[in-house]
Amino acid sequence: MTRLAAECIGTALLMVFGNGAVANVELKATKGHHSGWLTIAMGYGFGVMFPVMMFGAVSGAQINPAMTLALAANGLFPWSEVAPYILAQLLGAAIGQLIVYVTYYPHYRDTDQAEAIFASFSTTDAAGSRSNYFLNEFFGTLILVLGALCCLSLPWGQKDPAVASLVVGFIVWGLVTSLGGPTGPGLNPARDLVPRLLHQVLPISHKGSSRWNEAWIPVVAPIAGAIIGAWIFHAIFA
Repeated sequence: MTRLAAECIGTALLMVFGNGAVANVELKATKGHHSGWLTIAMGYGFGVMFPVMMFGAVSGAQINPAMTLALAANGLFPWSEVAPYILAQLLGAAIGQLIVYVTYYPHYRDTDQAEAIFASFSTTDAAGSRSNYFLNEFFGTLILVLGALCCLSLPWGQKDPAVASLVVGFIVWGLVTSLGGPTGPGLNPARDLVPRLLHQVLPISHKGSSRWNEAWIPVVAPIAGAIIGAWIFHAIFA
Protein backbone atom coordinates (compact mmCIF):
# COMPACT_ATOMS: atom_id res chain seq x y z
CA MET A 1 0.00 0.00 0.00
CA THR A 2 2.92 2.35 0.61
CA ARG A 3 4.17 1.81 -2.92
CA LEU A 4 0.70 2.32 -4.37
CA ALA A 5 0.31 5.51 -2.35
CA ALA A 6 3.64 6.70 -3.78
CA GLU A 7 2.42 6.02 -7.33
CA CYS A 8 -0.86 7.81 -6.65
CA ILE A 9 0.69 10.89 -5.04
CA GLY A 10 3.52 10.98 -7.57
CA THR A 11 1.11 10.97 -10.52
CA ALA A 12 -1.02 13.63 -8.82
CA LEU A 13 2.06 15.83 -8.48
CA LEU A 14 2.85 15.32 -12.15
CA MET A 15 -0.61 16.63 -13.03
CA VAL A 16 -0.41 19.58 -10.65
CA PHE A 17 2.96 20.74 -11.94
CA GLY A 18 2.38 19.88 -15.61
CA ASN A 19 -1.26 20.62 -16.35
CA GLY A 20 -1.14 23.36 -13.73
CA ALA A 21 1.53 25.07 -15.80
CA VAL A 22 -0.64 24.77 -18.91
CA ALA A 23 -3.60 26.27 -17.04
CA ASN A 24 -1.39 29.13 -15.86
CA VAL A 25 -0.32 29.92 -19.43
CA GLU A 26 -3.58 29.32 -21.29
CA LEU A 27 -6.43 30.42 -19.04
CA LYS A 28 -7.66 33.99 -19.01
CA ALA A 29 -6.32 36.54 -16.53
CA THR A 30 -3.90 34.30 -14.65
CA LYS A 31 -0.64 35.94 -13.60
CA GLY A 32 1.18 33.61 -15.96
CA HIS A 33 -1.15 34.15 -18.90
CA HIS A 34 0.74 33.87 -22.20
CA SER A 35 4.04 33.42 -20.34
CA GLY A 36 5.02 30.89 -22.97
CA TRP A 37 6.00 27.35 -23.83
CA LEU A 38 9.06 27.29 -21.56
CA THR A 39 6.78 27.71 -18.55
CA ILE A 40 4.87 24.61 -19.61
CA ALA A 41 8.03 22.64 -20.33
CA MET A 42 9.43 23.56 -16.93
CA GLY A 43 6.20 22.50 -15.23
CA TYR A 44 6.29 19.03 -16.77
CA GLY A 45 10.02 18.66 -16.14
CA PHE A 46 9.56 19.45 -12.46
CA GLY A 47 6.38 17.34 -12.44
CA VAL A 48 8.47 14.29 -13.22
CA MET A 49 11.66 15.27 -11.39
CA PHE A 50 10.10 15.80 -7.97
CA PRO A 51 8.09 12.54 -7.79
CA VAL A 52 11.15 10.56 -8.96
CA MET A 53 13.21 12.20 -6.22
CA MET A 54 10.50 11.71 -3.61
CA PHE A 55 9.32 8.20 -4.42
CA GLY A 56 11.95 6.55 -6.62
CA ALA A 57 13.23 4.52 -3.69
CA VAL A 58 9.68 3.63 -2.60
CA SER A 59 7.83 2.49 -5.73
CA GLY A 60 10.21 3.25 -8.57
CA ALA A 61 8.13 6.37 -9.28
CA GLN A 62 6.83 4.98 -12.56
CA ILE A 63 3.85 7.42 -12.44
CA ASN A 64 2.94 6.33 -15.98
CA PRO A 65 0.94 3.27 -17.12
CA ALA A 66 3.07 3.12 -20.28
CA MET A 67 6.22 2.76 -18.18
CA THR A 68 4.61 0.12 -15.98
CA LEU A 69 3.42 -1.95 -18.95
CA ALA A 70 6.74 -1.55 -20.75
CA LEU A 71 8.72 -2.79 -17.76
CA ALA A 72 6.42 -5.78 -17.34
CA ALA A 73 6.51 -6.62 -21.06
CA ASN A 74 10.31 -6.73 -20.91
CA GLY A 75 10.52 -8.81 -17.74
CA LEU A 76 11.61 -5.90 -15.58
CA PHE A 77 8.47 -5.68 -13.41
CA PRO A 78 6.06 -8.39 -12.15
CA TRP A 79 2.80 -8.64 -14.06
CA SER A 80 0.96 -9.28 -10.79
CA GLU A 81 1.64 -5.68 -9.76
CA VAL A 82 0.72 -4.02 -13.05
CA ALA A 83 -3.01 -3.56 -12.43
CA PRO A 84 -2.63 -2.12 -8.90
CA TYR A 85 0.07 0.28 -10.09
CA ILE A 86 -2.00 1.48 -13.04
CA LEU A 87 -5.10 1.95 -10.89
CA ALA A 88 -3.06 4.02 -8.42
CA GLN A 89 -1.68 6.12 -11.29
CA LEU A 90 -5.14 6.71 -12.75
CA LEU A 91 -6.48 7.75 -9.35
CA GLY A 92 -3.52 10.08 -8.88
CA ALA A 93 -4.12 11.66 -12.28
CA ALA A 94 -7.74 12.34 -11.31
CA ILE A 95 -6.74 13.88 -7.98
CA GLY A 96 -4.08 16.06 -9.55
CA GLN A 97 -6.35 17.29 -12.34
CA LEU A 98 -9.10 18.11 -9.86
CA ILE A 99 -6.60 20.14 -7.83
CA VAL A 100 -5.76 22.10 -10.99
CA TYR A 101 -9.45 22.64 -11.70
CA VAL A 102 -10.26 23.82 -8.18
CA THR A 103 -7.29 26.17 -7.89
CA TYR A 104 -7.92 27.70 -11.32
CA TYR A 105 -11.71 27.69 -11.05
CA PRO A 106 -12.21 31.48 -11.51
CA HIS A 107 -10.07 31.37 -14.65
CA TYR A 108 -11.93 28.37 -16.09
CA ARG A 109 -15.13 30.30 -15.45
CA ASP A 110 -13.85 33.40 -17.28
CA THR A 111 -12.07 31.70 -20.21
CA ASP A 112 -14.20 31.55 -23.35
CA GLN A 113 -11.72 29.78 -25.65
CA ALA A 114 -12.42 26.05 -25.86
CA GLU A 115 -8.91 25.21 -27.08
CA ALA A 116 -7.29 26.96 -24.12
CA ILE A 117 -9.52 25.09 -21.68
CA PHE A 118 -8.93 21.73 -23.36
CA ALA A 119 -5.16 22.25 -23.41
CA SER A 120 -5.08 22.30 -19.62
CA PHE A 121 -6.66 18.83 -19.61
CA SER A 122 -5.49 16.79 -22.58
CA THR A 123 -3.52 16.76 -25.81
CA THR A 124 -4.32 17.03 -29.48
CA ASP A 125 -2.30 17.42 -32.66
CA ALA A 126 -1.74 21.03 -33.68
CA ALA A 127 -1.88 20.11 -37.38
CA GLY A 128 -5.00 17.97 -36.99
CA SER A 129 -3.10 14.90 -38.21
CA ARG A 130 -3.71 11.60 -36.45
CA SER A 131 -0.61 10.03 -37.97
CA ASN A 132 1.53 12.92 -36.77
CA TYR A 133 -0.16 12.70 -33.37
CA PHE A 134 0.73 9.00 -33.12
CA LEU A 135 4.34 9.43 -34.28
CA ASN A 136 5.09 12.23 -31.84
CA GLU A 137 3.60 10.41 -28.87
CA PHE A 138 5.35 7.18 -29.90
CA PHE A 139 8.85 8.59 -30.33
CA GLY A 140 8.56 10.99 -27.41
CA THR A 141 7.66 8.19 -25.02
CA LEU A 142 10.30 5.88 -26.47
CA ILE A 143 12.99 8.48 -25.76
CA LEU A 144 11.57 9.23 -22.31
CA VAL A 145 11.51 5.59 -21.22
CA LEU A 146 14.92 4.75 -22.66
CA GLY A 147 16.43 7.86 -21.10
CA ALA A 148 14.82 7.33 -17.72
CA LEU A 149 15.87 3.69 -17.50
CA CYS A 150 19.44 4.50 -18.49
CA CYS A 151 19.65 7.29 -15.91
CA LEU A 152 18.06 5.39 -13.04
CA SER A 153 19.32 1.84 -13.66
CA LEU A 154 22.89 2.17 -14.89
CA PRO A 155 25.65 2.16 -12.23
CA TRP A 156 26.15 5.92 -12.08
CA GLY A 157 22.43 6.49 -11.52
CA GLN A 158 22.15 3.82 -8.84
CA LYS A 159 25.15 5.35 -7.08
CA ASP A 160 23.64 8.85 -7.11
CA PRO A 161 19.84 8.60 -7.54
CA ALA A 162 19.26 12.28 -6.77
CA VAL A 163 21.36 13.34 -9.75
CA ALA A 164 19.70 10.68 -11.91
CA SER A 165 16.28 12.03 -10.91
CA LEU A 166 17.41 15.52 -11.84
CA VAL A 167 18.51 14.33 -15.28
CA VAL A 168 15.19 12.54 -15.86
CA GLY A 169 13.42 15.83 -15.19
CA PHE A 170 15.62 17.55 -17.73
CA ILE A 171 14.84 14.81 -20.26
CA VAL A 172 11.14 15.61 -19.90
CA TRP A 173 11.83 19.35 -20.04
CA GLY A 174 13.85 18.83 -23.22
CA LEU A 175 11.23 16.59 -24.81
CA VAL A 176 8.48 19.13 -24.23
CA THR A 177 10.58 21.88 -25.83
CA SER A 178 11.72 19.69 -28.75
CA LEU A 179 9.00 17.18 -29.65
CA GLY A 180 6.19 18.84 -27.72
CA GLY A 181 5.15 21.36 -30.36
CA PRO A 182 2.83 19.11 -32.37
CA THR A 183 0.91 17.42 -29.53
CA GLY A 184 1.60 18.87 -26.12
CA PRO A 185 2.96 16.20 -25.47
CA GLY A 186 1.26 13.53 -23.33
CA LEU A 187 3.78 10.65 -23.16
CA ASN A 188 1.57 9.10 -20.49
CA PRO A 189 -1.89 7.50 -20.89
CA ALA A 190 -2.97 8.52 -17.38
CA ARG A 191 -1.95 12.12 -17.99
CA ASP A 192 -4.27 12.32 -21.01
CA LEU A 193 -7.14 9.87 -20.54
CA VAL A 194 -8.21 10.73 -17.00
CA PRO A 195 -8.18 14.52 -17.55
CA ARG A 196 -10.14 13.96 -20.77
CA LEU A 197 -12.80 12.16 -18.75
CA LEU A 198 -12.90 15.02 -16.28
CA HIS A 199 -13.11 17.53 -19.14
CA GLN A 200 -16.17 15.64 -20.31
CA VAL A 201 -18.01 15.70 -16.98
CA LEU A 202 -16.94 18.93 -15.25
CA PRO A 203 -19.37 21.87 -15.65
CA ILE A 204 -17.09 24.29 -17.52
CA SER A 205 -18.63 26.89 -19.80
CA HIS A 206 -17.21 27.15 -23.31
CA LYS A 207 -15.20 23.92 -22.88
CA GLY A 208 -16.07 22.49 -26.28
CA SER A 209 -15.54 18.90 -27.36
CA SER A 210 -13.50 16.35 -25.41
CA ARG A 211 -12.29 14.92 -28.77
CA TRP A 212 -13.01 11.26 -28.05
CA ASN A 213 -12.50 10.34 -31.71
CA GLU A 214 -8.73 10.71 -31.20
CA ALA A 215 -8.47 9.77 -27.52
CA TRP A 216 -7.01 6.35 -28.30
CA ILE A 217 -3.82 7.86 -29.76
CA PRO A 218 -2.28 9.28 -26.54
CA VAL A 219 -3.04 5.94 -24.88
CA VAL A 220 -1.84 3.45 -27.51
CA ALA A 221 1.13 5.40 -28.91
CA PRO A 222 2.86 5.98 -25.54
CA ILE A 223 2.41 2.33 -24.57
CA ALA A 224 3.92 1.16 -27.88
CA GLY A 225 6.79 3.64 -27.64
CA ALA A 226 7.48 2.75 -24.02
CA ILE A 227 7.66 -0.98 -24.78
CA ILE A 228 10.18 -0.38 -27.56
CA GLY A 229 12.20 2.00 -25.39
CA ALA A 230 12.35 -0.51 -22.53
CA TRP A 231 13.26 -3.28 -25.00
CA ILE A 232 16.20 -1.26 -26.32
CA PHE A 233 17.40 -0.66 -22.77
CA HIS A 234 16.98 -4.30 -21.75
CA ALA A 235 18.57 -5.68 -24.94
CA ILE A 236 21.57 -3.36 -25.10
CA PHE A 237 22.27 -1.65 -21.78
CA ALA A 238 20.83 -3.72 -18.94
